[in-house]
Amino acid sequence: MIILSLAGSLRAISSNTSLLQAARTLAPAGMCIEPYTGLGQLPHFNPDLEDDLPELAAAWRARAEQADGILISCPEYARGIPGSLKNALDWLVGSTAFPGKPVALFNASPRASTAQDALRLVLTAMSAHLVENAFLTLPLLARGFDAAAIACDPQLAPQITAALGAFAAAIAQQRREAAG
Repeated sequence: MIILSLAGSLRAISSNTSLLQAARTLAPAGMCIEPYTGLGQLPHFNPDLEDDLPELAAAWRARAEQADGILISCPEYARGIPGSLKNALDWLVGSTAFPGKPVALFNASPRASTAQDALRLVLTAMSAHLVENAFLTLPLLARGFDAAAIACDPQLAPQITAALGAFAAAIAQQRREAAG
């Protein structure tokens, strides 16, 4: 099972990226979490380019389409979704493979609830399959934890493991239902 992870932050060191790296370490057997690192290089979305996608946008869309699920950890900037993340999602709107795609949201700060709500709204409009029981909010802001510290923390690690397990179960269930 391939999960594409997407940190909404472009910062070199961010709690969202660290959280996704920890998730990669804690992924259950059979789940491979692959980070998408091209967020800052994507061109600005332009629907006039749908018939001839720019190379980076086409590669992003292909990775998202091939993934069994998408895991997003997003900061809140000015009470909303960072523009670079919204831009990446806009490039997926024209994808015929994205509707129904399982998506889980991780949140590195309980204070980032406005961005999470906005992200839910955008993903719902895109017809994503939001796996609510795989959503996770952890108090990482200003704690200075790197991925290793998060993955080893006796309070944080079990929560991440449980959320990833719920995500894997939802994806497996969706596959069974699709197979008939």
